[in-house]
Amino acid sequence: MPDELKQLKRFHGHLGPWVVVGYRMGQMARENLEERMWAVSFSGSKVPLSCMVDGIQFSSGCTMGKGNISIQEKDEAKAHFFDTKHLLEIKLHDEVRAHIQASCTKDTEEIISLGLFNEAEENLFAVTKVESDIHERTVKLR
Repeated sequence: MPDELKQLKRFHGHLGPWVVVGYRMGQMARENLEERMWAVSFSGSKVPLSCMVDGIQFSSGCTMGKGNISIQEKDEAKAHFFDTKHLLEIKLHDEVRAHIQASCTKDTEEIISLGLFNEAEENLFAVTKVESDIHERTVKLR
C-alpha cells in the first residue's frame, strides 16, 4: 500500500472508497488552483458518502478547523473548489459511484480503494474549471 494511503487510513480510521474519492478530488484541486482555496462537498453528512469529506480535508488542506470547507446535504459525489480566480467542479462519474455501491463490502473496500487510487482521473471524474471573479469574502459565505 502506498505511504499516502497508509497515512489516509490512519487519519480516517479505515481505508474505504469514499475517502479515496475525496482524497483524489482534493489532490486535483491542489494541482489546478494556485491560491488559498475553499471547498464545498455535496456529499452530505450521511455515512458512507460523507467519508469523502475526510479525503478532501486530508489532501486539499481545506479543513473544518480553518473554516474553508463546508458540506451541503445533497447526497452527490461532487465537490467545488474555489480560489479568487477559478471555480473547479469535480464530479464522480455515475457509473463509478454505482460500481462502488454495488461491490463494496468490508472484505473488498481496500481492494476497491487501491483501484480508485491508481485509476486515471478521466476514468473517475468529470472536471470543469472556469474563471471566476469571486472575491475571498464571497467565497467564505458559500
